[in-house]
Amino acid sequence: MARVISDVERPLGPAMRRGWQRLCPACGKGRLMRSYLKVQDRCPACGEALYHHRADDGPAYLTILLVGHIVAPLILFSFIKFRPEPWILASVFLVATVALSLYLLPRLKGVLVAIQWAKRMHGFGTEAVDE
Repeated sequence: MARVISDVERPLGPAMRRGWQRLCPACGKGRLMRSYLKVQDRCPACGEALYHHRADDGPAYLTILLVGHIVAPLILFSFIKFRPEPWILASVFLVATVALSLYLLPRLKGVLVAIQWAKRMHGFGTEAVDE
C-alpha cells in the first residue's frame, strides 16, 4: 500500500522550467539525466526519487509534433519564395529537422518527468507502507 508523504504544493511552472533545463524538478540543482535520455534514479543533489517517471513515448510524439509544425511551414515558405533546387531544399531541411529533434527530445522528456513529479503521478510523492 502507498501513502502520500506530504501535501506540500509542488508548483508546476518552476518544475517544468527545471525539466526543460534537464535539472531535478524538486531542487533545480542536480542533473535530471545521467545520459542523453536516461533519467537518474535519484537526484544527486537532493536525493529525490526520479525512477517513478513514465515518460515512455510522450517526448518522441511531442518532438515530432513540434518539429513538424516548425519545419513544414518553413519548407513551404522557402520553396515558394526562393525556388531552390530540390536537393538543396532536402539537404538543408534534413539537417535542420535532425538538429531540432536532437535538441528538443531530452528537454521535452525533462518537462514530462517534471509534470509527473509536480502532479504526483506514477508514484511520485508516495512511499510504500508495510502493514
